[in-house]
Amino acid sequence: MTRRQAIAAVPFAVAAARGQERLPIVGKGEHTYEVHHDWARLPDTHKFGNTHGIAVDSQGRLIVAHTVHKTSDSPDAIAIFDERGRFVKSWGADMRGGAHGLIVRREGSDDFLYHCDNVKGFVRKTTLDGELVWVMHAPAASGLYTRASQYRPSNLAIAPDGGIYVADGYGKFYIHHYDAKLRYVRTFGGSRDEMDRNKGKETAPGTTIWPHAIAIDERGGSPLLMVGERGDNRRVQYFSLDGKPLHSVKDGVRWPSTFQFRDGVMLMPDLKAVVTLFDKNNKLIAHLGDGQQPDGKTYESLRTLDRGAFPAGQFIAPHDACFDAAGNIYVAEWVEVGRVTKLRRV
Repeated sequence: MTRRQAIAAVPFAVAAARGQERLPIVGKGEHTYEVHHDWARLPDTHKFGNTHGIAVDSQGRLIVAHTVHKTSDSPDAIAIFDERGRFVKSWGADMRGGAHGLIVRREGSDDFLYHCDNVKGFVRKTTLDGELVWVMHAPAASGLYTRASQYRPSNLAIAPDGGIYVADGYGKFYIHHYDAKLRYVRTFGGSRDEMDRNKGKETAPGTTIWPHAIAIDERGGSPLLMVGERGDNRRVQYFSLDGKPLHSVKDGVRWPSTFQFRDGVMLMPDLKAVVTLFDKNNKLIAHLGDGQQPDGKTYESLRTLDRGAFPAGQFIAPHDACFDAAGNIYVAEWVEVGRVTKLRRV
C-alpha cells in the first residue's frame, strides 16, 4: 500500500471502528477525495431550491446561490456557511427563483460577488453582505433585444484588465463584452437561429450554442476566453479576448456548467452527472463521482426526487464547483431539493 492509499483508508478505518457508514472515495492518485454529501447545513427556516452557484471567499467561507425551495420559510437566495459547513447568514430574497451564476472576486482589500439572474435578466455586483454596487440588464447597444425577457444570462467572466464577458446562456446565446467601466464593447458568438438551422449538429466555430460556462484561462500565459457549450455542441470553445474563435476541447466534455482553476488544474462540473478535472493542456485527469447510467441517462430520472434517492458517491447534475485554499472541492447541483457536496482531499 502506498502512503496516499494508506491516508485514503484512514477515514474508512475510523468510521468502521465507530460503527459508522464509510464515506465514498472518488478520484485517483493526488486527486483522491472523500465524499461528504449535504455538507452545508441550513437552519429549519431555510430550504435549498436548485443550488446553482457556489464560491469560496477570502475568509474560507462558502457562498451558495440557489432558487429557494417552495416550502422554505425564508425567501433568501444567497446562503453563507463557515469552513465547517455551519450556517452564518443569508440574504438576496429578490433573486428567489433566478439566482444562477456566481463568482467571488478580490478587489483591493475587499471581496465582491458577481451574480447572474437568468429569470429576471440581470447581472449585478454586490458586497458579501448584499449591498448593491451596480446592475446591468440586456445590452441595448447590441441591437439584438426587443424585450427584456429575451435576455437570460447564465454566467460571467472577468478579464485581467477588468473587462466583463457575459454569456446569455438561456436567451439568444451571445457573448457580450464590456470594459472595466461597464461600457459596451462588442457582441459575438450565438445564436439560437444557428441552432435552429443546424438541429442535431455541431455548429461552426465562432458560434455559441447554450453557452452556459465562461471563464478566463491564464494557464498558457496569455489570457484567453473559454466558453462551455451544451446541446449538440458539447464543447469548450476558446476565443481571443476580442472575440475571435481559436480552438475547441471535446474529449471528456459532456455539458459544461462552470470552470475554475488551481495549480494548473481545471475543475469543470458537468451537468451530465460528473465533475471533471483537466490538466494544464486540457487533457482529462479524472471523472469524479460519475453518475451516468448504463443506458447513457444522467439526471433525467433523478433530479426531481428526494435526496434519499441519490446514490452515495455519485453526482446527479453538477451545476457549479470551486476549490478552497486546501484543494478541497465544493459542488452545487441542479436538483430540486438542492445539494452541496464537499470533496475532501485525502
